[in-house]
Amino acid sequence: MESVVSFSNVENKIIVIRNQNVILDCDVADLYGVETRDVNKSVKNNPDKFPDGYVFELQSAEKQDVVKNFHHLEKLRFSPQAPKAFTEKGLYMLATILKSERATQTTIEIVETFAKLRELARTVAALTQATEKPKQKSLMQKSGEIIAELLDDDMQVTEAETSIEVNFALMKFKQVVKKKRKEKE
Repeated sequence: MESVVSFSNVENKIIVIRNQNVILDCDVADLYGVETRDVNKSVKNNPDKFPDGYVFELQSAEKQDVVKNFHHLEKLRFSPQAPKAFTEKGLYMLATILKSERATQTTIEIVETFAKLRELARTVAALTQATEKPKQKSLMQKSGEIIAELLDDDMQVTEAETSIEVNFALMKFKQVVKKKRKEKE
């Protein structure tokens, strides 16, 4: 069975608000193939499944900021409703409510995407601590592969080019990923 939603579709909808990776209710609805009101109705009808930290309503300034910085959220500009932001935990809980084949596939892709983002964060954190060149190169290769997978899961990495630059005790790295289309099986 082919996935309805890809890593890149999910990854493109994740934004950072209040120092958290979230997906807004309108984007959640788009991913699940339902109306935004249905997503919000699920939250309203199941308050015990969404404690603090699972979903929150954007403040006016936050709403203006996302409209300004994310073109695909322009439609929120004139909406009288404050958008809701789903954290990773909130998305998992929403998955227990929405029941359909598409909802199941979408949830799998969301879980996989958040897992890849966490893996990338751990790899980059390990990279800043690594002092041995072979370990640094291995971690940079791994981060490049994760980034390539997140950005375009129809591509495969054919080779990666890495350079390390140390500047004022902070490590900077540059990863160039060369990709080609996957062969049809």
